[in-house]
Amino acid sequence: MRRHLLHLCVLPLLLAAALFCRGQGYAIGADVSFLAKSEQDGMGFKENGQPKDVLAILREHHYNWVRLRLFHDPAAAADKLPNDLRYTLALAHRAKAMGFSLLLDLHYSDSWADPGKQPIPEAWSKLEHKLLVEQVHDYTRDTIAAFVREGVAPDMVQVGNEITAGMLWPDGKLPGNWDNFADLLNAGIRGVADGSAPGPRPRIMIHIDRGGDYDAAVRFYDNLIAHRVPFDVIGLSFYPFWHGRVDTLHDNLRDLALRYHRPVIVVETAYNWTPGAMTGKEAEYSESAEGQLKFLRAVDAAVRAVPGGLGQGVFWWEPAAEGDLRRRSFFDNDGNVLPVVAAFD
Repeated sequence: MRRHLLHLCVLPLLLAAALFCRGQGYAIGADVSFLAKSEQDGMGFKENGQPKDVLAILREHHYNWVRLRLFHDPAAAADKLPNDLRYTLALAHRAKAMGFSLLLDLHYSDSWADPGKQPIPEAWSKLEHKLLVEQVHDYTRDTIAAFVREGVAPDMVQVGNEITAGMLWPDGKLPGNWDNFADLLNAGIRGVADGSAPGPRPRIMIHIDRGGDYDAAVRFYDNLIAHRVPFDVIGLSFYPFWHGRVDTLHDNLRDLALRYHRPVIVVETAYNWTPGAMTGKEAEYSESAEGQLKFLRAVDAAVRAVPGGLGQGVFWWEPAAEGDLRRRSFFDNDGNVLPVVAAFD
């Protein structure tokens, strides 16, 4: 009986995995949204002591996807980050020219959107719900159409970033506004389809932060399905300094795949190569160059162990960042690439 039940669970997984894998394969990815800014700020990147394009380094070490975030109008935000449409299209051209597939991460904000904040774009801040839904659709449609016109159509699109607590606050804030939140998500998903037409629609990822929290993930995705929001891929963030141990990630990925019969991707993960984030915490891996490499290999193994081939990839956040985030990057303070780059060799 147990074997029979296992077959009933795994067969739908195999079908879902086959549909996802057609033309896609396992995603070995990196979010390189800061790359051009780091280069503009004078950061140099090297391999074997020689200056080298970060994207070339990644490609030669078997990376096949890049992820790029897009803010609505970053010039309207206090931190004025670079990730507007023009900047993001330029990075997309670089990545596509080198053979990378593209995951576009739509934040629907002028700056960072994450579980603790989902600020509405300044230009939309006075809109009532119906008009806000229209804006989400039209903005998404026009954005995707711009990528298509430029010949760099995304292969997958995140409608929102770490939207565990909703998006476009206060209108779509959870847990109190599920109907509004579903309207906004559905508008974005329709916008992706309309902007892609007459070509194929990119796959839709819905991304939350609960890589180590099965109960919270189930509450979210059960509600999503109950509100008839269509999506293709479950995206999760997993940072051990917030989300726990890799074995917890492993169990969560397995159980989510068995429950929803959809591909799962760890779309954000990182670990320090120098001490900091795990200070005072129980650490499975040392915060060192070698510990960083072991961590990424362990996360990759957890994803690949998902039943039915539905563990579909890992993305690092971010290999070419500067400032305080550099301790999570793929490069030391002198710009030399670290051993972690060889995790998939």
